[in-house]
Amino acid sequence: MTNTIKLAVNGTLMRGLALNPNLLNVGATFEREAQTEPAYRLWSIDDRYPAMIKVREGGTAVALEVWQVPLAGLGTLLSQEPPGLAIGKVTLQDGEQVLGVIGEPLTVAGKLDITQHGGWRAYWAATSPSPA
Repeated sequence: MTNTIKLAVNGTLMRGLALNPNLLNVGATFEREAQTEPAYRLWSIDDRYPAMIKVREGGTAVALEVWQVPLAGLGTLLSQEPPGLAIGKVTLQDGEQVLGVIGEPLTVAGKLDITQHGGWRAYWAATSPSPA
């Protein structure tokens, strides 16, 4: 039995971004960069963080990171996530299913769809001098 669980993150928890210390503070370790299967859409929530949702049509592959998170720190990490984000199963491009940070549908209502950028870092690279 393992003491960690894989968690896919697609926004401010990623390396070098605003909430990455939350991962590091619970003892999480970076495993790899990855992409989802092409079945997700991504929205900017007031340019503070993204929300990713799986869709039936019109999805794309979204860039993310996979981390190994100690089970003992998972609750602490999740309690620090912004409102409107949750944990669900995310399917990676290679078919592996892992837990991941996803958005609640009401959170993205009326927000800016940034799916065409393929990820939070790419969105910020296209619209701002430095990522949030």
